[in-house]
Amino acid sequence: MDLAELERRARALATAGGRRILGIAGPPGAGKSTLAARLAAALGPELAVVVPMDGFHLAQAELVRLGRADRKGAPDTFDAVGYAVLLRRLREAGVDTVYAPAFDRSLEEPVAGSIPVHPRVPLVITEGNYLLHGAGEWAAVAPLLDEAWFLAPDDALRVRRLTDRHVRHGKDPDRATEWVARSDEANARLVAPGRSRADLVLE
Repeated sequence: MDLAELERRARALATAGGRRILGIAGPPGAGKSTLAARLAAALGPELAVVVPMDGFHLAQAELVRLGRADRKGAPDTFDAVGYAVLLRRLREAGVDTVYAPAFDRSLEEPVAGSIPVHPRVPLVITEGNYLLHGAGEWAAVAPLLDEAWFLAPDDALRVRRLTDRHVRHGKDPDRATEWVARSDEANARLVAPGRSRADLVLE
C-alpha cells in the first residue's frame, strides 16, 4: 500500500465526524514517527496533529531511581496510565486546547506541554511501540484507537536505521550497536504480537 492510499485512509478518518484517533504501532526503528509526520503534513494542521507515545517516557532521574535506566524504552519505562488518560481526554474533544508532551531526543527527556491539540482538529495521530501491547497497563490503549496500523519493515533495514539514529543522537557506534542488540531488539520482540491486533499491517 502506497503513501497516497494511506493518506486517503487517514483523511477518511479525519472527515468521519467527531474526534478520531489513528494509532501507528511497530517495533523500534520501524518508521512510525516518519509516517505519522508525513500523514499530518499531507492532511494539514486543520485536520491532523501528531501526539507521540514517547512523550510519556519517564524522566531519566526517575529511571535511575527505579533502576531501569539501562532498559530505557521497555514497557515499564513509560507512564502508560498517563498516556491512556491523555487519549481519553483527546477523544472527548471539548472546547479547550489540550497540551500533550513530546520527547526531545537531543535531551533524551520528555518535555511537558509541547504539543497543542486544538479542539477543532478532528484527527489525532498517535504513534509508538506499545499501542497494541496487550500486557498490563498498556492493554487500555488499543480500545481508545479508532484505527490501528502496524509497521513491519525488513528487520535488517530497521536495525540499521535504528543504529544510525542512536549514533546521530550521541552514542558512539559500538555503544549504539550494543544498545540495539540488547535493548531495542528485546522490545521489538515484545511488540511483535501486536500486529495481530492491527487493522492494517504494512510490511
